[in-house]
Amino acid sequence: MPSVNEKCRNYRKLHESGCFVIPNPWDVGSARYLQHLGFKALASTSAGYAFVQGLPDHGVGRDMMLGHLRELSAGTDLPVNADFENGYAHEPDDVAENVRLCIDTGVAGLSIEDSTGDHGAPLYDFDKAVARVRAARNAIDAAGGEVVFTARAECFLVGRPDLDETIKRLKAYADIGADCLYAPGLRTREQIEAVVKAVAPKPVNFLMSTSLGFTVSDVAAMGVRRISVGGTLARVGWGAVMRAAKQIMDEGRFDSFADASPHVELNAIFGEAMKRSSAS
Repeated sequence: MPSVNEKCRNYRKLHESGCFVIPNPWDVGSARYLQHLGFKALASTSAGYAFVQGLPDHGVGRDMMLGHLRELSAGTDLPVNADFENGYAHEPDDVAENVRLCIDTGVAGLSIEDSTGDHGAPLYDFDKAVARVRAARNAIDAAGGEVVFTARAECFLVGRPDLDETIKRLKAYADIGADCLYAPGLRTREQIEAVVKAVAPKPVNFLMSTSLGFTVSDVAAMGVRRISVGGTLARVGWGAVMRAAKQIMDEGRFDSFADASPHVELNAIFGEAMKRSSAS
């Protein structure tokens, strides 16, 4: 298995040119399957992991999430980017300490949101948001600077779909050292291209969490460097389970089992992954 530094270098190199998809596993099994398919990097999903634990999104505490990130990073050869929510803290100094703990899990990248979790005031005010990003940047630098830092402007996700405000925040985050910029919730070509242009030459992550009609090639042509899917793969899995269970309960039928992955195929994939893990 590559070292943490090698994973960081591999992950950073992916951001230098082109466009890549970074899917979001929610456990070691899904991470190893995505590695098996040939993806080059992975990102955790706070929502997907929360659902596995029987919790709502944002229901997982810091220490529980750190344990998950440690397990995920150790369970795959690929670089893992941590969805580290809002740093599990409000004040910049506390964000810095939690970022340090996140780096210690072996992740190759991490993202910090500017959302507060307070529905009445869903975004940190501009100055505090910038201070939090600066604190995260400083913590990464103090740890050696290898981890790729993504700063997120959550405006569109928290009911404040103001493109000018989003760009203002992303440009500020870029100026103080964010390696990659991310505004989840963008939906149109015009919005995406405006963000890419505003923070160039820094790379931009785009969230594909629903079918917008764009292909990977379409998004790449807009200048996006990285495409993530958030909790959507986890929700696809839950959708299949829910439909099957409801059919059994409501109709007494098992037709949906026809879509189940073959036991022998899963055994072969994870058996090979276990061999590689043991060898390393």
